[in-house]
Amino acid sequence: MGPLHIAATAKTPEILFDAEEKRLTLSGRSIPENAVDFYRPLLEWAENAVAETGMVVQIQLEYFNTSSSKCLLDLFKRLEACESLEVLWYFDSDDEDMLEAGEDYDHIVGLPFKFVEVDPEV
Repeated sequence: MGPLHIAATAKTPEILFDAEEKRLTLSGRSIPENAVDFYRPLLEWAENAVAETGMVVQIQLEYFNTSSSKCLLDLFKRLEACESLEVLWYFDSDDEDMLEAGEDYDHIVGLPFKFVEVDPEV
């Protein structure tokens, strides 16, 4: 897999795949005008990622809207065929909604999720 980098904006998250570490990270806010258009390169990239083993997906989103939620579900479904993939879902200790969103994905898709609580004061 080659590297993938989409820079963050005020409305879109940074998306970074580090090929050396086999780590895909989504971080920031996800409230794009058109989530399908924004996430298309990532979803196309994910089609080729199924050959990867030992990949880690880090979700470090502060907030995402409904259309982004659907795109995240599409991403997770495309990655279900990856061997030894792990999802690290980061959430602020005072953000129950973000934790519950991660738990919902955990129940829907067949990927192993680990929940990482972060202190928002740090």
